[in-house]
Amino acid sequence: MGLSSLFFPALGFSDLLVFAAPLWIAVAAGVLVGWVWRPKWAYLSAHDSKLFSDSPKFFNFTSFKLPSSILKTSSPSLSSPQAAEKEKSGFVTDDDFRHLWKLVEVKDGGPSWIPMMDRSTPTFSYQAWRRDPENGPPQYRSRTVFEDATPEMVRDFFWDDEFRSKWDDMLLYSSTLERCKDTGTMVVQWVRKFPFFCSDREYIIGRRIWDAGRVYYCITKGVPYPSVPRQNKPRRVDLYYSSWCIRAVESKRGDGETTACEVLLFHHEDMGIPWEIAKLGVRQGMWGAVKKIEPGLRAYQRDKTAGAGLSPSASMAQINTKVSAEEFMNERDSIAEVTGEKPTGKNIPKILVVGGAIALACTLDKGLLTKAVIFGVARRFARIGKRM
Repeated sequence: MGLSSLFFPALGFSDLLVFAAPLWIAVAAGVLVGWVWRPKWAYLSAHDSKLFSDSPKFFNFTSFKLPSSILKTSSPSLSSPQAAEKEKSGFVTDDDFRHLWKLVEVKDGGPSWIPMMDRSTPTFSYQAWRRDPENGPPQYRSRTVFEDATPEMVRDFFWDDEFRSKWDDMLLYSSTLERCKDTGTMVVQWVRKFPFFCSDREYIIGRRIWDAGRVYYCITKGVPYPSVPRQNKPRRVDLYYSSWCIRAVESKRGDGETTACEVLLFHHEDMGIPWEIAKLGVRQGMWGAVKKIEPGLRAYQRDKTAGAGLSPSASMAQINTKVSAEEFMNERDSIAEVTGEKPTGKNIPKILVVGGAIALACTLDKGLLTKAVIFGVARRFARIGKRM
């Protein structure tokens, strides 16, 4: 069986005409629009092509720059209460919960996970996977199972920035910038230590927890926060995602008791290091870093058993958004079905753009570079249209 037969069912000649006719009409319309709207400089012959580089009156692809007003990212002024409230809203939303749920259920549509590590000790086990998306840094998934630990204890442990400095030697500084006592949403600032050949890294992290019946979806991600200005050092990491699903599982002792705690972690970030070098560093240092977590958790358990109170950050971990994951996902899927658009409505504008680009490229000189730029711009707009 050929590959094409896997994607296209058997069609009759009349069916093919019905399927192909709108596409050919769209291509013809795109070519016509591109031909009619071509600019005056498109009429120039090859003899006049020198004007492209000598005269500022004509568009030069190699020197094209966006206006400075577009390149500057506008930030809301913090002088008014309305602007401050706007900055606080939307740090971590239901869409973030939906995305994490899909990752946990392996329904996010991403690339397959490649196994990296499988280690265990008598008190915990650890497995790790990696995948490389087409665009973006490598992504990591891990499964850790701690024996004799409750989901609530592990949840508070990972949220406790004050205690983290006792077992995480990479954390140099932490501060809570904002907290919402209604939803449990926090914005925290971290500074983490990097190897000697790299400057330290700063993180502005939004975080929040959803409780789906003692299954805790803990989301932390990088968020924009204009109130804290950027500095040359430490270097700020904007693209950061590190989220967990924490739940009780059966102990490996095989006694049928759910006295163990499973942590599914999904993590990726752009640290400003070449991704291949970052992957090598993660692979070499992963087990050494993971081994430090379990002793830290046991020390945390002992402190709480001895009556130690909750730190301010750990107390925020107890403010959760209650949710039924299945009902939430069913509701969101129903809304998507009602408001969703048919795929054909997105494909025709894409073909219009490509058709127009073909006509524009044909009116220019025979230089391959110019035509390549035209086709590249058209492809980029087509991808934008596909995401809309």
